[in-house]
Amino acid sequence: TQQRNNALTGWLHFYNHHRAHSAIGGKPPVTRLTNVPRHHN
Repeated sequence: TQQRNNALTGWLHFYNHHRAHSAIGGKPPVTRLTNVPRHHN
């Protein structure tokens, strides 16, 4: 649905940039990225 599609971008940002993941020491996945063009923590 359109409502789901509208919410997806924000959810993905939260999941990858702010949510602590236990498999990587309580850090968000974005902390594992290196040398990515236009990447900002």
